[in-house]
Amino acid sequence: MTTSIVHVARLLRWGRILARHGALRGIERDPNTPAPVRRLVKLARFGARVPAQPAYADAFQAIGPAAIKLGQALATRPDLVGEHAAADLARLQDAVPAAPFESIKAALEQSLERPVEALFASFDPEPVGAASIAQVHRAVTSEGRHVAVKVMRPGIEDELVRAIETYEWAAAQVEALGGELARLRPRLVIAHFRQWTLRELDLRREAASASELAEHMQAEPGFTVPAIDWSRTTRRVLTLEWVDGIKLNNRAALIAAGHDMHALASTLVRAFLRQAIADGFFHADLHQGNLFALADGRIAAIDFGIMGRIDRQARLWLAEILHGLITGNYERVAQIHFDAQYVPAHHNVAEFATALRAVGEPIRGLPVKDISIGQMLDGLFAITRDFDMATQPHLLLLQKTMVMVEGVATGLDPDINMWEVSGPFVREWLRAELGPEAWLADRFRADLRTLARLPDLIRRVERHYPEPGAAPPAPPLRTVEVVRIGGGWRYLAVALVAALAGFVVAWLLR
Repeated sequence: MTTSIVHVARLLRWGRILARHGALRGIERDPNTPAPVRRLVKLARFGARVPAQPAYADAFQAIGPAAIKLGQALATRPDLVGEHAAADLARLQDAVPAAPFESIKAALEQSLERPVEALFASFDPEPVGAASIAQVHRAVTSEGRHVAVKVMRPGIEDELVRAIETYEWAAAQVEALGGELARLRPRLVIAHFRQWTLRELDLRREAASASELAEHMQAEPGFTVPAIDWSRTTRRVLTLEWVDGIKLNNRAALIAAGHDMHALASTLVRAFLRQAIADGFFHADLHQGNLFALADGRIAAIDFGIMGRIDRQARLWLAEILHGLITGNYERVAQIHFDAQYVPAHHNVAEFATALRAVGEPIRGLPVKDISIGQMLDGLFAITRDFDMATQPHLLLLQKTMVMVEGVATGLDPDINMWEVSGPFVREWLRAELGPEAWLADRFRADLRTLARLPDLIRRVERHYPEPGAAPPAPPLRTVEVVRIGGGWRYLAVALVAALAGFVVAWLLR
């Protein structure tokens, strides 16, 4: 088991890496940074040769795969991190240094249990893309089909597990401090992050996700998913149809090829809404490096390692919240938050609606380029704090993807109005789900389920009220977790590192 000293050492090493690449310069110069944190930053960069321009991508890459995932998300939001930082971080989407082909070939043959020559007529040793967990090579199968072969980087599992263990340890120590940090529920957030990340380490599940998404997206003809070659897919290898298109991060090439930027952006938004709201199963890594514009105007997606699911009730709440924000019905949006128990019951619904109006009215109906994202985020964070709203980890993946999709869409068409694009779809889906026919169908299903549960309910009542003279059932045993609390120095170290990390994120997102 990894010791606390090892976790603290890793956190301090990551802070040193950020400082050495100039990623902490903004924190050090910000007048709002507390003096102790500023001194800690100076200590972290002591003796380091800091570059004139921050090298964010190099810093995230040096820290490891988990940090690369964060950098990929930030790269989609130049409005939040700035044009220079976004352009630099975009290298993390598919331009991470590749692993040597000899190691990749060995891993491929070990996983497929056959020589490369027996499976492929040709196999390009130069990868077409390399990301945090795997890299992709172009190949032609022995049957003559052009495919993309995704191969897991050797040793990546152990590296990710070590990093996540440290995240979990730091989250537990920080949450133990209580207060605002406990409200954000860092342990649960990291638990979900662990689930999403470790899921990516089984490429068979990614293949299954792609297959399922392809079935769902038949209703959206402008969005396509490549077919899976199951005979050449294993836990560490994924083979799928080759996508011949232009990446959505190459705006100049898209325009030169004659693509309609507004149509591409609108297609992407509608496809995501259909996935998240109509189907409840969505691609949760829709950054520019994973999206291609095909010659016929369709959008093709790749990399299905991170997928999200939302149950029907949560989708109804989400759709009603979006519709309420679009139409300015803040009272309904507020009531949904209380019904979903996102806001504790001791708060006032009308006051919450007023707080939402203060954030929503200044931006409603405006194109994204005219919206101050910083002011909007400040307002939303203030609402969550003032109304004691705990973090909802099951919605974090959806929220992250929504931010990512908005960033890609506005990169294609800065004048796109997200409300106008999403409004008709949301209204149509709500009519279908909340109309009288849907209500009757829901009641019929609920009543049938209730009737089916009656026999079991009667048996459980009989167990609690046995016949006279019968021996009472033994009480269930409780599981008691033993928590061993360490010395106070651990909390001091974690508090310092958490403060440093928090200011890094806050500065990047301002």
